[in-house]
Amino acid sequence: MFKYIIGRLIQAIPLLILIAVLTFILLKTVGDPLADLALNPKNNPQETFRLRAVLGLNDPLPIQFVNWLIGDTWYKRDITGDGEPDVYGTRLGILRGDWGNSYRVKNKSAVQMIGEKLPNTLLLGLSSYVLIIAVSLGVGIFAALRPYTAADNVITSISFILFSMPIYLIAFLMIYIFAVQFRLAHDAGASWLPYLPVQGMRPTRNPDGTVGELLAHMILPVFCLSAISIAGYSRFIRASMMEVIDSDYIRTAQSKGLSSRRVTFVHALKNASLPLVTLIGLDVPFILSGAVVTESIFAWDGMGQLFIKSLGALDAPVLILFVMITAVAVVVMQLITDIAYAWLDPRVRFG
Repeated sequence: MFKYIIGRLIQAIPLLILIAVLTFILLKTVGDPLADLALNPKNNPQETFRLRAVLGLNDPLPIQFVNWLIGDTWYKRDITGDGEPDVYGTRLGILRGDWGNSYRVKNKSAVQMIGEKLPNTLLLGLSSYVLIIAVSLGVGIFAALRPYTAADNVITSISFILFSMPIYLIAFLMIYIFAVQFRLAHDAGASWLPYLPVQGMRPTRNPDGTVGELLAHMILPVFCLSAISIAGYSRFIRASMMEVIDSDYIRTAQSKGLSSRRVTFVHALKNASLPLVTLIGLDVPFILSGAVVTESIFAWDGMGQLFIKSLGALDAPVLILFVMITAVAVVVMQLITDIAYAWLDPRVRFG
């Protein structure tokens, strides 16, 4: 297995290099991150030229790419506009762990900016996935053991409705019901109806907040992130469980007198969960994308909001690091998925 893992990681290196190169070229050619300065009547052209030179935006694209890789401490730039090189650069390059400073936020590195937002996104995303897996398994198994009953039909209908709804529509519906209508009902005297916060991670009156307040702010965004996946995952679990339950080895286990609980959760679920492993392996890395729509709607201070702001400002260092983290997460999760397959299905062997 160790050789297999090393081989897969080596195979991923050219892919990651290609993603990095394409992302760099795209972001460097799509527009000018300092274009807004030219529209400011108070703008000083000489200061703008100096800023562009310090950021390396005046360099030819091949030079920018080389400096991005190995640093620009070897490269002398003209920052005064007199045509003569003045100072050497200070960046070390990504090969030495320097992903550059943000164009949007002064004196702040891309690593710092993402490091500040990543824990918030992981908190929201991992909480969502715990809920997704737990509810999907429960609902899918329940529906598979009672196929074509009234309960199964209700679950199927709700699943199709949720799966067909865009996430922003679910978010706005949840805000309308649990924030607007429940608040109106609460103010009218229905004090038993709890209305939920819809903005930020903590109350504005108490920026530090308590754990309880944080959990209250998480309810709606976690539900919105989970709803569509629960609808899809539960259908996969139901279909897989129904197929496995009709297998010969399940009938053999039942004929041996094993309890229905043991047959369902030990023998059937292990094989039925294989499709779910694939889905999770593909979807989990995109937790790092910050669920852009959900975080924007609920003003959750995570990677999603950072991505939107950085994209609007063409903040290349932050965007490139964001893309590369997501790409690495995809590679790692695909490797974990393959290992999980071998554990769940003895027929799968590494080679």
